[in-house]
Amino acid sequence: MTTLKGKTLFITGGSRGIGLAIALRAARDGANIAIAAKTTTPQPKLEGTIYTAAEAIKAAGGKALPLICDIRDEAQVLSAVEMTVAEFGGIDICINNASAISLTDSQRTEMKRFDLMMGINTRGTFMVSKYCIPHLTKAANPHILMLSPPLDMKAKWFEHSTAYTMAKFGMSMCVLGLSGELRRAGVAVNALWPRTPIATAAVGNLLGGEAVVRASRKPEILADAAHVIFNKPSREFTGQFCIDDKVLFDAGVHDFEPYRVDPSVPLLSDFFVPDDDVPPPGVKVMAMPSLGAMQH
Repeated sequence: MTTLKGKTLFITGGSRGIGLAIALRAARDGANIAIAAKTTTPQPKLEGTIYTAAEAIKAAGGKALPLICDIRDEAQVLSAVEMTVAEFGGIDICINNASAISLTDSQRTEMKRFDLMMGINTRGTFMVSKYCIPHLTKAANPHILMLSPPLDMKAKWFEHSTAYTMAKFGMSMCVLGLSGELRRAGVAVNALWPRTPIATAAVGNLLGGEAVVRASRKPEILADAAHVIFNKPSREFTGQFCIDDKVLFDAGVHDFEPYRVDPSVPLLSDFFVPDDDVPPPGVKVMAMPSLGAMQH
């Protein structure tokens, strides 16, 4: 039986959505979880704060450390990492989940939004990983996980959202580089991406609203897939760009219906899933409308 009991997870952007789902899955094992995020007061369109997340983690059986942390700020990241180590004695798993999104073309992307996406997605992922690594190298089975897509260098992923795609692929380039850099040290570095949209506030607010949410899967599919990855031997499983349902299928999960938001609605394919990536048996997805069509 695989378990994360007693392991310490440092997770960015974990106050809601996918990050919180991953935290709660680990909490059920009895893990220690540091929630490094900015949200301290409820937002109109975004439920959850670091404090509500911490309460949910404790209720699920884990230990929680809520940390106010803007991952663009080096001093805040260093402080959050140090506080986590002081509280729990080390770090076993680093999860780079925090992300900023703007699905806009070059003319509609303000430079402050460009800087935000690059600062959180690419630079933030690099920096959080950098400062967790000295602690991860001391762990028994250390993992770094990016919530980022396979590096499928096709113009169609860039042409409607060059800035966002650059920033998101920057996270994946960290996987490519750090997995090689840390191979000898035994620190696994992998990426995880969903085959379908995931029912989160971001999808509801930015990607076509309720119609896309109904054609999505729940965040728990990524949480369960991440749990499988974290229990793999770090010296054997690294440098991989994983798709959620394939990870679970390989682990023996063959019924994906419970993850669907609305089984009566056909599933959509998420952005960045390569055309040649074959879903597990029985899984059917429809192409997502192009970003160009969604923007007009």
